[in-house]
Amino acid sequence: MSDVLRTPDHRFANLPDFPWEPNYHSVSDAQHGQLRMHYLDVGPRDGDIVLMLHGEPSWCFLYRHMIHALSARGLRCIAPDLVGFGRSDKPAARSAYSYAGHVAQVGELLRALEVNKVTLLCQDWGGPIGLSLLAQMPERFSAVVAANTLLPGCEPPPNGVAPWPGEIVEQWVAATRDAEDLDVSGVIAAVSCTPLNAGVLAAYDAPFPSPAYKAGALVFPSLIPTHAQMAGAAENRQTWEFLCHWEKPFVTAFSDSDPATAAWGPVFQRRIPGARGREHPTIMGAGHFLQEEQGDALAAVVARTVDSLRATSSTVES
Repeated sequence: MSDVLRTPDHRFANLPDFPWEPNYHSVSDAQHGQLRMHYLDVGPRDGDIVLMLHGEPSWCFLYRHMIHALSARGLRCIAPDLVGFGRSDKPAARSAYSYAGHVAQVGELLRALEVNKVTLLCQDWGGPIGLSLLAQMPERFSAVVAANTLLPGCEPPPNGVAPWPGEIVEQWVAATRDAEDLDVSGVIAAVSCTPLNAGVLAAYDAPFPSPAYKAGALVFPSLIPTHAQMAGAAENRQTWEFLCHWEKPFVTAFSDSDPATAAWGPVFQRRIPGARGREHPTIMGAGHFLQEEQGDALAAVVARTVDSLRATSSTVES
């Protein structure tokens, strides 16, 4: 389809610390019928499952350090690329992308993989997408680790944050709304605490051979609900209604250097029953993309969460 772009495979050759073969599943799209979604599926098939959802403007490469660490512990790591990102298909028109569309497409993948007892690990836009899925199919999930993410229902404190959307979000939306290109690796480097080497930066640029491939990345900031009547705001408030009754483990693991999302950690901790009485570590030495800079530390949080589920299960069975 001329209006759907597919990044050539050679762009993904020899990426640093990224040895895995691709997997693909066809998902529904309102404009194009079917699109190809890429995902990684690493680790033993009978292992406890961790679903890793990326945000803007990254792809599953972001989770490579964590996949190495967690799969070595016997966990099964599933890391999709959202449509428009990574090795997934990329509709060329911004109008092809919607918040609800992303949620539905990841949901299709989960149903196709027939996964249950999932620990959700979500960062950036992976939070709203993943938490929406949690509310829609709670029977598939056992725990959540939320890292540098948000869930804006455009509510005042204590249910939301103030000011909202705030200067950082407003600048990000304005910078991308009418832009024709996006320096993807430059964005990631700009919100990192430590310099990233050339090979890593090239890997973040790999999915996007030209600006034509970047419609999904360019439109994503404009999909953030910034007022109560905007698409997604009511849906997020419904998700919050569900989360306010979620009693399974909910752990926040925000970094120490991400002003864009820092205010949301206490909101999750305060509003969600499953977050109460739990350790909510701060990941030191990381900016927005903490999986890139401190992947091992975040993997340790996920591993402890899964271990606690196992311990609880063993206690119940005994």
